[in-house]
Amino acid sequence: MGDKAVQGTGFIRAHGRQLLDGDGKPLLLRGVGLGNWLLPEGYMWKFSGDRGDRPRRIAQRICELIGEEKAAEFWDTFYERYVTEADVRRMAEEGYNSVRLPINAPFILEEAADGDYIESHLRLIDQFVEWCRTYSLYVVLDLHGAPGGQTGANIDDSLNDHPDLFTDPEQRKLTVDLWVMLAKRYKDDPIIAGYDLLNEPLPDHFSQYWDRLVPLYRELIAAIRQVDPHHMIIIEGAHWATNFSMITEPLDDNMLLQFHKYWNAPDTESIQRYIDKGAELNVPLYMGEGGENNAEWYAGAFQLFEDHGISWNFWPWKKLNTLNSPCSIRAPKDWDKIQAYIAGGEHPGVEAAEAILWEYLDGIRIENCEYRQDVVNSMLRRAPLRIIAPYYGYKGAGVDHAAAQQHGSSDIPLRSADGVGFSFAYPSEDNFVDFANHGGAARPPHTIMCAQLAVNEWLRYEFNVAEARAYKLVVCAAAVGDAEHAADALEVTLGDHEVSVTIDSVEWSDIVAMEATALPIGKHHVTLRVLSGDIKLQWVELG
Repeated sequence: MGDKAVQGTGFIRAHGRQLLDGDGKPLLLRGVGLGNWLLPEGYMWKFSGDRGDRPRRIAQRICELIGEEKAAEFWDTFYERYVTEADVRRMAEEGYNSVRLPINAPFILEEAADGDYIESHLRLIDQFVEWCRTYSLYVVLDLHGAPGGQTGANIDDSLNDHPDLFTDPEQRKLTVDLWVMLAKRYKDDPIIAGYDLLNEPLPDHFSQYWDRLVPLYRELIAAIRQVDPHHMIIIEGAHWATNFSMITEPLDDNMLLQFHKYWNAPDTESIQRYIDKGAELNVPLYMGEGGENNAEWYAGAFQLFEDHGISWNFWPWKKLNTLNSPCSIRAPKDWDKIQAYIAGGEHPGVEAAEAILWEYLDGIRIENCEYRQDVVNSMLRRAPLRIIAPYYGYKGAGVDHAAAQQHGSSDIPLRSADGVGFSFAYPSEDNFVDFANHGGAARPPHTIMCAQLAVNEWLRYEFNVAEARAYKLVVCAAAVGDAEHAADALEVTLGDHEVSVTIDSVEWSDIVAMEATALPIGKHHVTLRVLSGDIKLQWVELG
């Protein structure tokens, strides 16, 4: 299909390995996922155990705590406040251009009513879509919990931890009908980016059903295309959206391939199989879920996606008492009593439970959350920001790095093709590589990595500047070798500014390379080149 055929459609579409917007211009989706809103997940409430790990069980516990009538009031208020127009406005102000909206089938489908839809809940989604239109954010409709469950876990609200969607014809029919209903509702709406048919279907312990995944996808697509020829179809692989072996050809001529990435190395090697699959199918890629880590990992991972032209979506926007999502809900006083009951402990009493839960409802509004600008800055590589040394750019040798030979330790499974030396910043017998920082805290010293460069080797880091002002550039570095004779030189370049700094200690030092450098709004690059000696680099910070 030529360029003229895709321009002027008004809808986002896939064109070869690229996304095009409604005007036919190249587009990269950058967004956030609204986990916990229409499909509550227990960990986002700081619940432990399986008694409160998924929507139906959380709902049951709330009902036990405060009674059926008050529970209904609680959920109406929760849905009304958890995501509001103010959330959407803030997303747009930060520079995001899209939102992935997870939908739980029981939220819009009466489970005991043979396919009747809950119109008031559909209107809530309609209202959200209108807010996104107002602030120019595309919406990915994500069936996160399909009828019967597509995953067989808490994340799809399955009844018995089994993916009944693949074994029960009735659940399959409900899923097809649900997508047809959504497609009819939004078929003419260009603010809808596409239809994410199934979130994370069939982990490997249900691999006996993998041969049923593509036939189901084909059935869903055929049904959708009967009513909606325009919107993009978004396909996820099996096993937490990481295995695409069963997808051997494009399933639609307007298809986006979605993978998820958590808790592993932010390097090209870790996503090469997805890049290869995209090339094989000649379709664009979407990293539809990645997060639940810390800011330094975000700075590496999301630049990785950018440099490879991969659209991305951060997970999640908001949750309770968090260091690693943009919005942190403050825990109510005595929240531990709710947690204890959910885990199987003592009932706190109806009156006390109601007071605690209503305090929670006050706290979920974005204006009452603690906003973590560092999290947003890290995924957008926006100053002020610290980038750890191994997470330089991902465009290849001669563009974002140059290394003559491998240095340092070979025990670190990171960017092995680059030739840059990596080692541990604080060597000890306890050293190990860990890319999983679930709570968002800083790495413990024995896991911190650094880069080691020899003469004429260099690394380049990209920063985005959103405010024109003077910035300070600081580098954490150390000389390698004899402490008595350490006097190595490092050339630091930032735009048109260039300085040489002396690294005169084998101990880590925070070196102010530039005290106050005026920078305009836009992209800027910091290049660190070794002029003499061998130098270890731990991080670079523009603040």
